[in-house]
Amino acid sequence: MELADGVFDLPVVLDTDGGERVFHPSAVELPDGGVLLVDAGFAHTLDQLETGLAEHGHALEDVRYVLLTHQDGDHAGGLAPLRDRLEHRVTVFAHRDDAPVVEGLEDPVKGDPADRYAPAPVDVQVVDGVELRTAVGPLQVVATPGHTPGHVSCYLPDAGVLLAADATVAEDGELVGPAERFTPDVARAYESLGRLAELAFTDVLCYHGGHVEAGPERVRELVADAEE
Repeated sequence: MELADGVFDLPVVLDTDGGERVFHPSAVELPDGGVLLVDAGFAHTLDQLETGLAEHGHALEDVRYVLLTHQDGDHAGGLAPLRDRLEHRVTVFAHRDDAPVVEGLEDPVKGDPADRYAPAPVDVQVVDGVELRTAVGPLQVVATPGHTPGHVSCYLPDAGVLLAADATVAEDGELVGPAERFTPDVARAYESLGRLAELAFTDVLCYHGGHVEAGPERVRELVADAEE
């Protein structure tokens, strides 16, 4: 799905005992014709990412940058095999509070460390407010901690698109707030939602639940409901 010109949803499917689960990495076109990948999925969904890129006229070799929204394996597990697959070096970005986990220097904040994904280098440790140049205008890194200490969302103001990652979840086409079961610091996660409510957007891509046509007013409702 094309969320806006040059912004693509790249859904990948995982078969589980409870049925199929769909996850939503994304890609943003770069001025040089390459792409920035937002999250890398699992190690074994790399072929699906490649297929998704091809549907939008891109090859896996077009990936120049990877921005990890956080340390969890469904987002970062595909990074090491991606780097192994590509013949060129990609530049990897992650928030400084989650980068040590991605690199294998610290244990994940959730799950069994013995089950963790293969570590991979992070080239640039980002913080709130960092901007990356894309073909659709600036991509702004918005720190949204709570789900993990270094969780970030990505905002494309010129396209009106928010790549929320796990800051909020979509169910039946509606934003429903963070998944509290998988969010160690729920209070902080809702504080982060409050920050997202200050932005101007018309479309949200949730890593869990996919695309929703929604603006900041819906996010403000979620924050207000949590405060009641």
